[in-house]
Amino acid sequence: MISAGDFRNGLTLEIDGNVCQIIEFQHVKPGKGAAFVRTKIKNVISGGVVERTFRPTEKFPAARIDRVDMQYLYSDGDLYYFMNVETFDQIALNSDTIGDALKFVKENEMCKICSYNGNVFSVEPPLFVELEVTETEPGFKGDTATGATKPATLETGATINVPLFVNVGDKLKIDTRTGEYLSRV
Repeated sequence: MISAGDFRNGLTLEIDGNVCQIIEFQHVKPGKGAAFVRTKIKNVISGGVVERTFRPTEKFPAARIDRVDMQYLYSDGDLYYFMNVETFDQIALNSDTIGDALKFVKENEMCKICSYNGNVFSVEPPLFVELEVTETEPGFKGDTATGATKPATLETGATINVPLFVNVGDKLKIDTRTGEYLSRV
C-alpha cells in the first residue's frame, strides 16, 4: 500500500478500481486547514487524465504492470502481430490498442508490450529509431532563416519536420516520444 504522501511521478496505482499512473503531484500545505496532495492522474487503460486531491494519509495498492519485450512482426489489416523472442509466443493487437505507438517502428523491431492482469493496454516503441527519408523537397539556398525546417516522409509513412540540409535517402535518428528529428546517422 502506498500513501498519498509518498506519491512520485510515474507511480502506477489502483484507484477506485482503475489502474492509474501519476503524471504530476504537488504537496500543498495551506495556511489554514489540513495539508493535501494535488495530483494529475492518467487512467492507463482508457488514457483519460483527471486532476484529483487526496489526504496525505490515504492509501492505495500498487498496480503490477507487466512490460514484456516483443518483436513487431507485421500488420495485417487492422491487426498488428508481435512475438515474444524467448518463448516464440505470438499475439495480435488491434489498432485501438496500438494507437500511434508504431508510427516510427519498422517490422522486426523490439517494442515493450504493457499489460495489467493479462490484458494488454499499450505498446511502448523504442525511445530512438533510425529511419530513412523517402520523400522531401530540396532545401534552397537563402532559406536559412533561424531554425528553418521542411516536411519529410519517412520509410514508415510518418511525416516529421527536418532541417533544410536533409535529403532523400538520408538515415535519421528520431525520438519516438516527441516525433522530433535528432540527427543524421
